[in-house]
Amino acid sequence: MYSLIFLQQGAGSLMSMLPFLAIIIVFYFFMIRPQMNRQKKEKTFQAEIKKGTKVVTSSGIHGKIAEINAADNTVSVETGAGKIKFERSAISMELSNKYIASTKK
Repeated sequence: MYSLIFLQQGAGSLMSMLPFLAIIIVFYFFMIRPQMNRQKKEKTFQAEIKKGTKVVTSSGIHGKIAEINAADNTVSVETGAGKIKFERSAISMELSNKYIASTKK
């Protein structure tokens, strides 16, 4: 009995769900996937940070990496006001010409 009901509404219900499926697919490719790629690039950048790299923190502070403490996962950033200690995850991007050129492509 249930299969008879499904067969009677099968094609119509599939066609009525098609716009919702299309919206979900578009949402994934234009919103979710690019964000995941950005997060992956930022995570690899944070893992590969080294002393002397010019960076910007997530709070907008510009500076240069002075020390890296692997034990407590922090970095010391040298700014115009002195050295400030940050979590490694607070470093958001590199300020070198190489990084800026790669983001413009």
